[in-house]
Amino acid sequence: MKIAVSCNGNQIWAHFGHCENFMIYDEEGGKIVGEESVANPGHRPGFLPNFLADRGVNVMISGGMGGGAVDIFNSRNVEVILGAQGDAREAVEAYLRGELKSTGSICHEHAHADECH
Repeated sequence: MKIAVSCNGNQIWAHFGHCENFMIYDEEGGKIVGEESVANPGHRPGFLPNFLADRGVNVMISGGMGGGAVDIFNSRNVEVILGAQGDAREAVEAYLRGELKSTGSICHEHAHADECH
């Protein structure tokens, strides 16, 4: 399984589309077996969810995300976890233990992307 996290460096970023990079973790048997940082290729409506799904991502963890992106991820069978904070690897480990749950933090206005929680 592949788990992506929207980040600035290794810290979870509050708004999916405006992050600096995505940390992508490979999981096998409940353990992280690989990780890579992928630069955000640019925010444009509908692009990033397909970009990540095409890379084989099965789970997307973020601080917040617009409803359109959530819908695209859902249509691509990618689980979306919203409301996450802190270190990306720690969040993925919590997810793998079943301890990270989505708050459903949908961002409604891109003009206020820095205010998404």
